[in-house]
Amino acid sequence: MNAPEDSRPAVSDTADTAAGEDRSAASRERSHRRARMPLWLDTLITMAVALVIAVLVKTFLVQPFYIPSASMNPTLLEDDKILVSKLSPGVFDLQRGDVIVFEDPDDWIPGDATENPTPRVRVMMLLSMVGLAPDPSQDHLVKRLVGLPGDRVVCDTADGVLEVNGTPLEEPYINPGTSACQVDFDVTVPEGKVWVMGDNRHASADSAWHETRGDGGFVDTSDITGRAEVIFWPASSWERLDDGRDAFADVPEQP
Repeated sequence: MNAPEDSRPAVSDTADTAAGEDRSAASRERSHRRARMPLWLDTLITMAVALVIAVLVKTFLVQPFYIPSASMNPTLLEDDKILVSKLSPGVFDLQRGDVIVFEDPDDWIPGDATENPTPRVRVMMLLSMVGLAPDPSQDHLVKRLVGLPGDRVVCDTADGVLEVNGTPLEEPYINPGTSACQVDFDVTVPEGKVWVMGDNRHASADSAWHETRGDGGFVDTSDITGRAEVIFWPASSWERLDDGRDAFADVPEQP
């Protein structure tokens, strides 16, 4: 006797066909809804999403800045644009030799370009809010991180050699026409502070300059915006800013 034929495949085929038709209908409905969306609304939504992404990137990842002075020559020239990573300090630790950007700690910068802004500055202010342009307020500074909390930093203009924790440094990044410091100093960096210096040592109102004037030369770690990673403009000057740590390779952690 022949076994009865199994009709289940036929039932399955019918179910699959019905499911496929349902999916096709749903897909057509979604396509129809997309087609009905006005172009202006689609553009507006796209711009809003892009704006949110830009704000998040500026807030948590990177922010552009520009160089307004010659205090970091020859590493950074006037009007260079740099990208600063906000993951340091935080996700990644800062190290001696890093180029950092920080908020003005104690009126180191006279004036503010945004007090009586020109139309150009107004546009820059708007774009900087979403990370599409450098901040024009000039309330941030860029210097090289020389001393971490607990470090002893010493410089004697007689020989012009900078020492950190008793180790003399060879600093290839400073202005070759000047010595390592313009004034004598011998300081120990307090907890929660850092010591910063410009690469153009004789033309930089940095920690050494402010300390010898009695203004207080240390910078709070909480004022650090981030680590400068790259010169992105002008394009001919594109360069990573990651070669300063080598000068501090032999410096011990404590004096």
